[in-house]
Amino acid sequence: METTYRLNAKELSVELIQSIQAAFKDRNIEITVTDQVDETEYLLSTEANKKHIYKSIEELEHGNGIPMSLAELQEKYLK
Repeated sequence: METTYRLNAKELSVELIQSIQAAFKDRNIEITVTDQVDETEYLLSTEANKKHIYKSIEELEHGNGIPMSLAELQEKYLK
């Protein structure tokens, strides 16, 4: 069983711990705490990425894209 909790650190409470204990009972568990990264912020964090993304958006806005469904995209790039 796997469960992901996404919350602000201020929302940590005894009740949350109790709910985890109730869900997992006597099982061994592992708790990992990480900062949640905003994907857009991350992708725009370097000047090179930012330029590439904005150039791509501009090209799409001018009709210079290749229409493709999600299934076609997966077939082409996730082999």
